[in-house]
Amino acid sequence: MRYVPLAIVLLLVPVGLLVALIAPFFGGMISALALLLGLIGLYDLSQNKSAVLKNYPLVARLRFLFEHFRPEIRQYFLESDHEETPFSREQRALVYRRAKGMEGLRPFGTLRNVNEVGHEWINHSMMPSHLPTKPFTVLFGGPDCTKPYEGSVLNISGMSYGALSPNAIEALNQGAKAGGFAHTTGEGSISKYHRKHGGDLIWQVGSGYFGCRTADGQFDPEKFAATSADDQVKMIEIKLSQGAKPGHGGILLGGKVTEEIAAARGVEIGVDCISPSAHSAFSTPLELCEFIGKLRSLSGGKPIGFKICVGHPWEWFAIAKAIKESGIAPDFITVDGAEGGTGAAPVEFADHKGAPLREGLMLVHNTLVGLGIRDRIKLIASGKLISAFDMCRVFALGADSCNIARGFMFALGCIQAQACHTGKCPTGVTTQDAGRYKALVVEDKATRVANFHKNTLTALREAVESSGLFHPTEFTPHHLMIRINSREARSAASQYLWLAAGDLKSNDAVHPAFAKYWDRAQPNSFTSAT
Repeated sequence: MRYVPLAIVLLLVPVGLLVALIAPFFGGMISALALLLGLIGLYDLSQNKSAVLKNYPLVARLRFLFEHFRPEIRQYFLESDHEETPFSREQRALVYRRAKGMEGLRPFGTLRNVNEVGHEWINHSMMPSHLPTKPFTVLFGGPDCTKPYEGSVLNISGMSYGALSPNAIEALNQGAKAGGFAHTTGEGSISKYHRKHGGDLIWQVGSGYFGCRTADGQFDPEKFAATSADDQVKMIEIKLSQGAKPGHGGILLGGKVTEEIAAARGVEIGVDCISPSAHSAFSTPLELCEFIGKLRSLSGGKPIGFKICVGHPWEWFAIAKAIKESGIAPDFITVDGAEGGTGAAPVEFADHKGAPLREGLMLVHNTLVGLGIRDRIKLIASGKLISAFDMCRVFALGADSCNIARGFMFALGCIQAQACHTGKCPTGVTTQDAGRYKALVVEDKATRVANFHKNTLTALREAVESSGLFHPTEFTPHHLMIRINSREARSAASQYLWLAAGDLKSNDAVHPAFAKYWDRAQPNSFTSAT
């Protein structure tokens, strides 16, 4: 029975020839198609690489065909509105509507089970506030910063040119310019596509020091000073780790290092471009603080911060102690969650490395509060944020601002095909294939990027007003409610342990992470003291 389909196909070859005597066209088509399928089946029967094909010649190819299209079939026809893989249909549709300027209303009530364990909501007020339509901003820049930056509470997270197409970078930056918010470059540095429209930039400096490196990949102070002097560069972010693959370096193969990518990164055309897993400009927490101070001086006093996905608690505690001991504080810290995305990451890293945003953000916030230095440093939250409620949640847990990457990709037209690493992105967002990315019309997508930002902040303003507040940073853990079982919901203030100002000075903190790891941290080493 396994070979019946192949036998039928082979039998159709002479049958088609007989039919051709009466109807030449149709008979010829039958014979030609049957012969082609028969040859494929005979090859399957003779090859030794696939047991399934050998045992089920020709028919087994249907399995591979259906398996190839399984993700699309599931995404478009089978998954529910709330299945997150990694973003649900509801989340994607929300971005698409806001990017197109369409209404975001829902009739007939919520589609969610509000009694489900884990359901969250923000408490409202009986006396809502009334705010002007001016977008919310936050001032980045501590006491050592001479060129502070008043930026939006929602900005574009780091995505490099090379990972994104030229047209995608252009559209993001033009949208940022139109909407009055900032565009983080990603560690691939600043390309001509970032500069074309003049949108505010947050220059991300990674371990490869692209855009400010020597020929052997070390940090070059002169190149950094020259690039950071550009008025378009508003802040500099040192990338220590990212949520999608923390502690993992990267490589852009030489074949993909084009002339434009080489120019942006300061590397040779056609030569493998390496991003080491660790920085070479510093090796201890105190040296990191010195590096922050050095970049602040070289940039002429612009805000300097770093991006981190929390890993070993003692390493973060060591950085915090170094900040306190040295007196050199970053102007901002971007806390990236393990749920963050990237163009390509090993499965084990994407699924099982790094602290999720909630835990990482609260740990960083608590540490700075406990040391009494929280007011000097702004916290930016990043990691699978899409809606105004997502923003309200992280504001309640300690954030001052939010970065979004994949939401802005959806605004560009991304359909979550998850082909970012293949060079065959169907929407031209994550490819360097000109035949594909030219389909992404910069002017149209830039408008959608600006619309998504504007409409999300409108929704945020309404959420702030309904809670009787005047700025999203006024959200506290008392505003965020979380259902913990079918009969009980508790606020984040009572569900989690929070430090008070000065707790870490007195070494009397009750938070279990501090009780176990605080004393192991040392400002002159990332290694845990025994």
